[in-house]
Amino acid sequence: MPSTLPDGDPVPTDGSLPTASLDALGDAPFGAYVHVPFCVTRCGYCDFNTYTSSELGPGASHESYADTVLTEIALAARVLERADRPLPQVETVFVGGGTPTLLASDDLGRILDGIGKTFGLAAGYEATTEANPDSVTPESLAVLRSRGFTRISYGMQSAVPEVLATLDRTHDPARLPDVVRWAREAGFVQVSVDLIYGTPGESLADWERSLDTALALGPDHVSAYALIVEDGTALARRVSRGEIAAPDDDLMADMYAAADARLGAAGLGWYELSNWARDDAARCRHNELYWTGADWWGFGPGAHSHVAGTRWWNVKHPAAYASRLAEGRSPGHGREILDTETRRVEQVLLESRLRDGMPLTRLDAAGRAAVPGLVTEGLVESAPVDAGAVVLTVQGRLLADAVVRRLLP
Repeated sequence: MPSTLPDGDPVPTDGSLPTASLDALGDAPFGAYVHVPFCVTRCGYCDFNTYTSSELGPGASHESYADTVLTEIALAARVLERADRPLPQVETVFVGGGTPTLLASDDLGRILDGIGKTFGLAAGYEATTEANPDSVTPESLAVLRSRGFTRISYGMQSAVPEVLATLDRTHDPARLPDVVRWAREAGFVQVSVDLIYGTPGESLADWERSLDTALALGPDHVSAYALIVEDGTALARRVSRGEIAAPDDDLMADMYAAADARLGAAGLGWYELSNWARDDAARCRHNELYWTGADWWGFGPGAHSHVAGTRWWNVKHPAAYASRLAEGRSPGHGREILDTETRRVEQVLLESRLRDGMPLTRLDAAGRAAVPGLVTEGLVESAPVDAGAVVLTVQGRLLADAVVRRLLP
């Protein structure tokens, strides 16, 4: 089990890391995540760490946010610097939220520039920002591209107005072709769209309409996530009151199969359970850092980080985050040191979701003994096993959690 320090006083005020993690820094690719916690409204299904303007509190605002993040970037450099070697170059940057494009494009550019000036951006770096379709203009996209962003991910979710209404999404789906075209005209290297399936009341025909609409946009990448009714959300309260039905597991399986078939026929291949890309170059390289156990620093309230077996997370509220940095303290709130077995288990959980496969060497004897049976049942592809890796079939992807339980008995 990981060694966990208690919440509230687990991270030194300077944010320092164990020597063993610092010694290993640079052995794996390094990325940066930036959390922008701002939203115009809170979607009913969302349990992310987000805030409307009225919820921010003193010391936190859209206008001051970039400077606050730049302060944490400077802190990260002090924590990670070593006299005997340079800071690691950043290979990927991902700005998520919330709605990052509620910040001024120049502010997002200043944050990316601060990461680049502090750490250096590797040749061929990837820099992604998420965006809602109603939060960008041709002008804002042109600024983002000119400031160094290479990839944009639009939160489409659905093409069906009734489905969007159930999710409390406010954008007009008819705007999608325009915002994708604007991103292309601005020169973005890759455009991705995010979809959600399994919304209460959504039919298979609704979902197929969303898939076809998304494909008509000509995206380089599509993410399709099953809706999870998270405790504490407005959607969960509606389900518990019986106002709407809970997502139907059988229907969601049919929806996943439809997504894989339609996306595959259009030339987008799956490379992770919920992600399809036009080719290897269109994969989200930043997410691949997470899935393969690499290193990253997460900037912003509630952001999580990982460096060589040390994982930590920041205080959640933007006001507390800003206050700590203003006082010269780390915004870190909790930390855990991962032992060898925990890291192995997490690798199995994550790498088994990948098209590239999970090496059989990750498994103990009992896990390896389960693989032939999974092949016989059509849950694991046979040819990759012969080459030393576990790759899920379509049926295996539908039952991924059950497969993992058998690989980790």
